[in-house]
Amino acid sequence: MKIHLETDRLLMRDLMDEDVHGMFAMDSDAEVHKFLGNKPIATIAEAQKYIDFIKQQYVENGIGRWAVVEKESGDFIGWSGFKYNTEVLNGRTNYYDIGYRLKKKYWGKGYATETAVASLHHGFAELDYGEIVGIADVANTASNIILQKIGLIKRNEFIHEGILLNFYSLNKEEWLDVAK
Repeated sequence: MKIHLETDRLLMRDLMDEDVHGMFAMDSDAEVHKFLGNKPIATIAEAQKYIDFIKQQYVENGIGRWAVVEKESGDFIGWSGFKYNTEVLNGRTNYYDIGYRLKKKYWGKGYATETAVASLHHGFAELDYGEIVGIADVANTASNIILQKIGLIKRNEFIHEGILLNFYSLNKEEWLDVAK
């Protein structure tokens, strides 16, 4: 098990096959998928397929979303971190997308923000990314607040698959200016 980041309350590590039940519990919840196209998964096999997809990203791109584990309980609470996006969105491709998804039980505790802050710092300071992007459904107030709170700048709105989305980004120079 490779731990990539540690915060006061959380560990961020590679996703493992053992996370399949936690992933299923999270991604089968309709409320979790409210702003993700309303497509919750229905089987453990779908959760395993998603884990396999992320594990393949580790191999192909050297990065992928990480499991988030609550230190106090040892519970898998969701995922956070980066995805290297090669899909064309908002006229952009080949960028590092910061994201997070947690089980509903862990919403409102500041965990998504905590992992996003740690990821952003890691992406610029350790991985030397030139730019980090965040995308959120315009109607997803919590996610938009998190992206703004960590310093990403809203650049524009765009429509993807019929959903109005906010496009945020921050380049390393902007981050360094804020970090001073």
